[in-house]
Amino acid sequence: MNFIPYNTCLKEKTRENRKNPTIAEKIFWCNILKTSPFNKYKFTKQKPLLNFIVDFYCSSLNLAIEIDGDTHAQQVQYDALRAKNLYRYGVRLIRYTNHDILHNLEGVCQDLKNKLFIKEP
Repeated sequence: MNFIPYNTCLKEKTRENRKNPTIAEKIFWCNILKTSPFNKYKFTKQKPLLNFIVDFYCSSLNLAIEIDGDTHAQQVQYDALRAKNLYRYGVRLIRYTNHDILHNLEGVCQDLKNKLFIKEP
């Protein structure tokens, strides 16, 4: 695991985001990341990396997961820049939309299992 630097000015915003998660983030955290088989990985909520805050991060997998709300449609370039910068540090980025979480949680769960190569017994 490599240390990924972060802008310390983001600490307060990170704390604020942790205290006020979106409904989709709460559902994803409680119904996916905190359940088997994902609970064997240590995910952090609202993790500052570089000049960005990612919704969920697992250092052992070097994986960031973003839950995109409606505003992400207007910030395509920003999201691409963030992904490019994180990739330079080997961070793999997976994105889901609020709509996916709220309306297709089972599909999101299966997709994440597939992306992490988790096989069910």
